[in-house]
Amino acid sequence: MNKRIILSLGTVILSSIVNTAQADYALNLKTPATEIAGQIYDLHILILWVCLAIFVVVFGFMFYALYKHRKSVGHQALQFHDHKVLEIVWTIIPALILIGMAYPATKTIIAMKDTTAADMSIKATGHQWKWEYEYLDQGVRFISTLATPQDQIDGKAEKGEHYLLEVDNPIAVPIGKKVRVLLTAADVIHAWWVPEFGVKQDAIPGFIKEVWFRVDKPGTYRGQCAELCGKNHGFMPIVVEAMPEDKYNEWIASKKAAATAAAAGADKEWTKEDLVANGKAVYEKNCAVCHQANGQGLPPAFPALTGSKVATGPIKDHLDRVLNGKNVMPSWKALLNDVEIASVITYERNALGNSVGDMLQPAQVKAAR
Repeated sequence: MNKRIILSLGTVILSSIVNTAQADYALNLKTPATEIAGQIYDLHILILWVCLAIFVVVFGFMFYALYKHRKSVGHQALQFHDHKVLEIVWTIIPALILIGMAYPATKTIIAMKDTTAADMSIKATGHQWKWEYEYLDQGVRFISTLATPQDQIDGKAEKGEHYLLEVDNPIAVPIGKKVRVLLTAADVIHAWWVPEFGVKQDAIPGFIKEVWFRVDKPGTYRGQCAELCGKNHGFMPIVVEAMPEDKYNEWIASKKAAATAAAAGADKEWTKEDLVANGKAVYEKNCAVCHQANGQGLPPAFPALTGSKVATGPIKDHLDRVLNGKNVMPSWKALLNDVEIASVITYERNALGNSVGDMLQPAQVKAAR
């Protein structure tokens, strides 16, 4: 058993030393996709080699001394109290090593914090448990939530390739452009982390933090919330799609068209059937994480909707609760449009074991804002 453990550890250590290529290897960093991430990777490798060299020199000398001057061959231990030259040497050498490592590290840190001259700005707001993105230069805003099917999470289906790292609305950026991300949070501390960008920054309620990145190669890059933020902390993935500028412009145009269509939908009359059907999708995407897919909730933190005073009481009180929130219930006023709020309220009152029979039109939501 011990022999097997030693061999396994030896294999891991040998592989980590020999496999210097930036491969998809569990013990290696992600392949850098930005200049800053490349600098971080190079610093990582440099400091590993420095540590290895120190290890070899120090332990090599120690084992040599133990062997060469062992008692069994007649050597006697030398007795002395100080050695000024030796003390100066072993103070200066570590100081020079630290300075040699600190110089490139400081240059990288300064570059990481330089968010000036950005080509575009995106505001990212952390919510339990989703990300809200707003393109400040384009007037585009949307919510990005986990897209992994619940059956995979519950172990009822085989896990997909991007299990817990897929979203319904990824953000898009043009390649070759400096993107500034302004980070904050609406409830608790979150952290926006994309390893391939070399970016990791806390999102703190009441504060704005800045990071930036520039991607030169098209592709899909994935990250996660990296700050424990509640029971579904692991369900807050980040997906960034880097694309040529013409594709990015098409993406922006499609987002603006979708927002225009959603605004137009608030002025039309909806049937209860259409509201319930649309509300089911809104509920599963935004509400089921707390109130559960069957509406039974997780009392006492997340109360049930089935038979609740809110979902079966006056509809104006239900609307007020969704718009303004209360206690741990967040305000959805800025996160959902009029059609989505009208739909989910109508769904909650006519599904999940409730059968109130009434409905809420998007125009009523618009008037109540």
